[in-house]
Amino acid sequence: MTKIHNMSTILIKQAEIINEGKRFIADVLVKDGLIDKIGTIDQAADQVINAEGLYLMPGAIDDQVHFREPGLIHKGTIYTEAKAAVAGGVTTYMEMPNTVPNTVTLSLLEDKYTIASNCSLANYSFYLGATNDNIDEIVKANPKTICGIKIFMGSSTGNMLVDESATLSAIFSNSPMLIATHCESDPMVKANQQRIIAEYGEENIDATFHPFIRDAEACYESSSMAVALAKKHNARLHILHISTAKELSLFENTLPLKDKRITAEACIHHLWFSDEDYKTKGNFIKWNPAVKSAADRDAIFQAVLDNRIDVIATDHAPHTLEEKNKRYLDAPSGGPLVQHSLLAMLDFFSKGKISLERIVEKMCHNPAILYQINRRGYIREGYHADLVLVDPKQTETVTKDNILYHCGWSPFEGYTFTHKIKHTLVSGHLVYSEGKFNEHQYGQRLAFDR
Repeated sequence: MTKIHNMSTILIKQAEIINEGKRFIADVLVKDGLIDKIGTIDQAADQVINAEGLYLMPGAIDDQVHFREPGLIHKGTIYTEAKAAVAGGVTTYMEMPNTVPNTVTLSLLEDKYTIASNCSLANYSFYLGATNDNIDEIVKANPKTICGIKIFMGSSTGNMLVDESATLSAIFSNSPMLIATHCESDPMVKANQQRIIAEYGEENIDATFHPFIRDAEACYESSSMAVALAKKHNARLHILHISTAKELSLFENTLPLKDKRITAEACIHHLWFSDEDYKTKGNFIKWNPAVKSAADRDAIFQAVLDNRIDVIATDHAPHTLEEKNKRYLDAPSGGPLVQHSLLAMLDFFSKGKISLERIVEKMCHNPAILYQINRRGYIREGYHADLVLVDPKQTETVTKDNILYHCGWSPFEGYTFTHKIKHTLVSGHLVYSEGKFNEHQYGQRLAFDR
C-alpha cells in the first residue's frame, strides 16, 4: 500500500541556490510536499537544515533508466535502484520497458506503476514499449500519465526490436505522445560482428572491438531514419544516448527547447569514457551504443554546451558481476550509473568544463520541459519539493561499501569525486540525509501537462 505523504515543514537556511540560470543565497520553506516560500524566511518549522556553504539544486530527472523489475531482479529492483538514485541526488526517473515480461501492454505498464507505488523512494514514470504488433496499445496510451513510447530501433531483448517500416510509420504517425528511440542499425551491427569474428576468431575478441562492431555508421543509419520519420509525420522524437560526432548533424540549436520536435540525450558514460578505457575497464564499460573515440566524446560534450543535445541522463542498466565477467561476446551490455551521475557532472564543473547553471539546465529543467512534467524540475514556489543539497568542500570516493546498486559494482569504483551529496528531498520528504535514509514516504507518479 502506498505510504501516506507527511505534512511536516522543512526550512532550508542560507543555501546557494542554483536555478534558472542564476546563483543566489536564500532560504526555502517546504510545506505539504511543495516549495512554499523562497527568500529570507524567519518562521518555525518542524525541521531546519543549515545549508550554509551548500549548493541547493532541483533534484535531477533521469529520463532513461533500467531498474530490471519485474523479471530480472537478480540484477536490480525498483526499490534498490531508486534508493541508489536518491543517494545520488536523482529524485525522478523514467524507466524502460525491456523487463520480463516486456512492458508492451497498458495492463503490464500499470503493474509496474503498482510496484513502484509500494517501494520507490524516488518519483517515477514508465515507458510503454513498442513492438511490431502493438499499435493498438500505443494509440490508447494516456499522455497525461505516461512519460512516452519507447522504440528499440536496434539492440533489445524479447520481442522489442521494431524493424518493420510499416510499423515504424504507423507509430510515428499515430503516437499520442513523445517517442524515445534507441538507434542502432541491427543488420549493420550483425554484419560487423560476423566480419570481425571471421577475421579474428571468437576467442580473440574482447571489449576493445565493441566500438567497431557497434560503430558510428550503424548509429547514424538508424538515427537519421528516425529523424526522417519524425519530420515526415511531425512526430515528437527524442533520440537517446547519442554516442557519435556524426549523429550531431541531425540536431539543431536555433529553437527554444519547448518548440523543438526533435531532441537528443547524452549519457554520462559517453561524456566520461572513451575507447582507451576498454583496456582497463573491459566489459564494465560495455554499453549499447558503444563508448567510442575521444573525438566522439568531446564532440558530444560540445553539443551539450551548445544545445544541440538537450538533456543528460544515465541509461542506468545494472548486470551482475558474474554476467559482466563473462567473455566479451557473452557479457551483457549496460552498467549502473544513477548513484553517481550528478557527482560526475559536478566533477566536470570542478575541472571548468561546464557551469553549475548548465548542469541544472540539462539534468533538471530540460527534462521537465521536454516531457512536459507537471510542477517539477525547478525551484519555484508551488512546485513539488524535489531538491538536492550538495557540499562542494567534501569529496566522495566510490567503494564497495558505499555502492547501493543491487549488483554491487560501479565503473567509477575507486574514483574520488570532488563533491558530496548531503541531503535529498523527494516530493517534500527528506528521504536521504548525511548517508542515512528515511523510508517513511515513497515518491510519486509523474503527471504530464499535455
